[in-house]
This record gives sequence, structure tokens and C-alpha cells, in this order.
Amino acid sequence: MEYFEITHRDAMGRIAKLETPHGVIETPTLMPVINPNIEFISASEMKKFGADMVITNSYIIYRTPSLRDVALEKGVHGLLDTDLAVMTDSGSYQLMVYGGVEVNNREIVEFQKAIGSDIAVPLDIPTPPDSVLSLAEEDLSTTVERESEAAELFKGEKALLAIPIQGSTHPELRRKSASIAVRIAEETGIRAVFPIGAVVPLLDTYRFADVARIVLEAKSVLPAWAPVHLFGAGHPMLFALAVALGCDLFDSAAYALYAKDDRYLTPYGTKKLNELHYFPCSCPVCSKYTPEELRGMKKSERARLIAEHNLYVCFEEIRTIKQAIKENTLFELVEKRIRSHPYLIAAWRLLKEERYAKLMEMLDAGMKQTFFYTGIESVYRPAVVRHAERVKQVELEGREFIISTNLLEQADFYLRPAFGIVPAELIESYPAGHAELPPAEYIEGEALEVAVRHLVDFLSHHSDKKFRIMVEDVWRPYIKDLPQNATLEPME
Repeated sequence: MEYFEITHRDAMGRIAKLETPHGVIETPTLMPVINPNIEFISASEMKKFGADMVITNSYIIYRTPSLRDVALEKGVHGLLDTDLAVMTDSGSYQLMVYGGVEVNNREIVEFQKAIGSDIAVPLDIPTPPDSVLSLAEEDLSTTVERESEAAELFKGEKALLAIPIQGSTHPELRRKSASIAVRIAEETGIRAVFPIGAVVPLLDTYRFADVARIVLEAKSVLPAWAPVHLFGAGHPMLFALAVALGCDLFDSAAYALYAKDDRYLTPYGTKKLNELHYFPCSCPVCSKYTPEELRGMKKSERARLIAEHNLYVCFEEIRTIKQAIKENTLFELVEKRIRSHPYLIAAWRLLKEERYAKLMEMLDAGMKQTFFYTGIESVYRPAVVRHAERVKQVELEGREFIISTNLLEQADFYLRPAFGIVPAELIESYPAGHAELPPAEYIEGEALEVAVRHLVDFLSHHSDKKFRIMVEDVWRPYIKDLPQNATLEPME
């Protein structure tokens, strides 16, 4: 789409330019939440932390006469005193928490248009996780009606409309919701963003695998041109994983909420201020103060400074992710980040499932500079799958061939952890020839098992040829049930 231009890709992540009425936003990016009722860090200050865009709540503005009057007179940008792009939520969060709101969908969508929101949101129904299927279907039906109504109101507008993807924890409903959202956008010709909603309860309980599955189900239906917003994912430990799964936009109230509880954000998790002796950060706040000095301050002053740090570290992580996409090292970054929490590892390992692995393979950039092994998750990258499939299709001239695990010996093929068979002609080509791998005796057994599976698949595919396989002792426990056209021999 002309309003969302993808410039770089890696894994399922991408750097893109999102056009809004208040400028072009480079994604992935984070939108800090601005509560219009509470004075804390203002929208006008957010640029210094790295923000190009903020998000606020149009329902709070609508229900507060003093705020509503100013917003209608000066626009939401005038109310917040900012020239940054502004997304406005509709009150769906209040609907989820309180069970009802004092506004209907048309009213709140028209209000967002009237105050000049750059991205407006209809009053969708955020069905909680684990809801019964019938309730989730009923809520989704209402959401679709409201999205269609909002899309009609936004025909011909330069502003964008969010078309949320709902469906609780039912994969089939998430796919259905995503498919309908795309159809609404295409039929009305509006500029759309596709938020994945109602995941905050899952994030709060560390159900990261459930969040990842919801994202992957939506991405399996969404076209490449669709910008994706993951609602409520505001912790830097999540950003790399979520970007690698194809999310482009995030919003964060966590920077403020955590700060008011003396919680200090890092890409590896959350620290309590009273546990810190040193700050592991060089942002302006952490460079100026010690943890002891912050603990000695008034609560309001301390909360403000921790919130500033939280914003600095969030945007630093976003920049780190963008650099990884540019360098085609996003897989390596994610595999490092997920080790900060076991449930993040579980979320990333969903990519072992065949349908998700195929989705990742389809969207991942093909050629890269280096394959850097960081752990067993590296074995399931698309580069490994592509290599095994391509090598299997190689036409073999001759009748008998030698396979060796010793790269220093002459052989027709080499057996490498994870990759399996590597033709001698490709031993210096990407990916297997440009792979930094530990020696076989120091690598996880699963990496050897995967390599042997690729080996057996290759041998079976070339059943009319004969192969002599010479391996080091560390490989022998994993090489079982070879096809009849292969013999296992001791290393010469």
C-alpha cells in the first residue's frame, strides 16, 4: 500500500515508512501512552526520548468536558501540545475493565475524526482470553459491525483507521477476524492499521506463547502490506520477539505505571529499585544518579526519573532491533533476548511447528552475510530448512560419494550440525559455509539430530546412489536406521 512502504526485512520483521497526516513514521516504533487527565511526562517532551508518535484515549477526552472542549477547538494535537502523530483509543479498554462505556461506536469514531486523530480506533469488543467459543463469536460479530461502520465514516480520509483483530484465544477466530479486517479495508479503500487486541491479560500472566500464537495466526492471513499493532505490549523484553513475528507498532503505559511502583525496565526484564546497587544503563538518568540517590528522593520526583529511564531504554531497544534488521541479524538478537525468560523461549519455539515454520520461511529475507549459532533455536531458522531442501534437489553426477564430518578431509559432501549435507562446492557459501557453529562435541544433541534427519532425507531422495559416511564418534549415537544405499564407516 502507498501509505506503508517496507524498506528492509529480516525474519518476519520489517522497517517501513507509515504515512500519517502528521508525518511519515518509521516502524517498528513505540507509542508512549499519554493520559490526558494526569500530568506526568507530556506529549511535547516525548520527542527527546525517540518518539515519533503517541497514543491517548479519546473516550477519556470525550467524557471530560474541559478536555473535550479544548480538543474540539484546537484538535487533539493542540490539547496535548504536540506536533507528533497521535493515535487515539476508543474506550475499548474501559469496556473490558468496567463492562460498559457511556458512548456508542459512531459517536466515538466521529469524535476522533473531529479532533484530528492520525489513527482512530472503533469501539471494538476485547474478548478476554479463554472465553467460551460462543461468547467470542458473538463479540467478534459485534466488533465486525462496528469496524464496518467506522470504515464507512473514514472513506476518503487521509487519517488511518485501526481495524482490531479479536477472537480471544481461539486461533480460528483470530484468522477469521484478520481476514474480515483486510476485506473491510480493501472494500472501503481506507488507510488501515491492524491492531491485535485483548492480549494484555496474557502478557500480565507471562503467557507469551499464547500471544505469539495469536500473532502468528493473524499474520498467516494478513497481507504483507498490512501494518500490525500489538496492543498493550510495552515492555522492551518483548519487542525483539514481537517484531520478528511481524509486529510494527507498540504502545506503552508500562513506562509510567512501572515507574510509579519503583520498577526499572531493561531488555532482559524488570528490576525493583530497592534491589539495584548499580544502574546497568548509560541513559541521562542513569548516568547522573545512583540507585541510592533515587531512593532518597520524593516519590513523585523518583517516579518521573524512572519513567524517563524506562522511555530511554524502550527506544534504545527499538533502535537495536532496527539495526539488526538492517544487518540481517534479527534472529540472533531474538535468540539472545528470549533467554531472559523461559516463557519467551516457549513462545519462540512455536516456530518448530510446521505451519508457523513455513510462514516464517515465506516472509524471511533469503540471502544474508553470516549464520551465527546462538543456541538450539538457531536450528529451526528458515535458512536451515531452505538449505536442506535445495541440497536435496542437487543433481549428482556419478555413482558413489563420500560424506565426512571432518572439514579438513577431502570429501564430496560434508555433514554439519543443524544443516545436514553440504556439497563440497558450497562449503564456503551461505548459509552452511558462512555458519559460525560450535564443534560437534560442544553443541546440543538436538542440533545433531536435526542434521541427521536432513542427511537421511537426502540419502532417501538419492536412493539410486551409494554413499560412504565417515563420522567422528560424537555423531554415532545419532546416526541410526540409515537407508540401504549408505554405509557408516570409521573416520580415516
